Amino acid sequence: MSDADQRAGQRPGDPSAPPGRPLHWFDAEAGPVVRPYAMTRGRTTSAGQHRLDLIAVVVPEPAADDPGRDQTLSPEHVEIVERCGDAPQSIAELAAGLDLPVGVVRVLVGDLVADALVHVTRPVPPAELPDESLLREVINGLRAL
Repeated sequence: MSDADQRAGQRPGDPSAPPGRPLHWFDAEAGPVVRPYAMTRGRTTSAGQHRLDLIAVVVPEPAADDPGRDQTLSPEHVEIVERCGDAPQSIAELAAGLDLPVGVVRVLVGDLVADALVHVTRPVPPAELPDESLLREVINGLRAL
């Protein structure tokens, strides 16, 4: 095979290769052939997407008892609902388990939130947590009673 054929992606002696045009093919190690933007239909945010942190926990709603029967859901949507049905999972855990980019998982989870199939619980920001010294004073006051 010539260097030009290798760069063009052609296999030697392939009868289906049109003359003069490269044949693009993928092997088992090429990875998924569906691009992430195809899964999200080119969107980078969902319509009602709020701030979905990496540690935001996704919990299924009771309406999501059988996500496979909804024909409008993609296989990725169904997989997210099924994974969260076993145990609530964070956005980062879902991205790792599905082997998808975090941005794609955020869009997909946003779609599920809009469809009321899951809800997202967000962590409490550190600024809203009570001060440790205040908690110690309360404990000391209770001990004094």
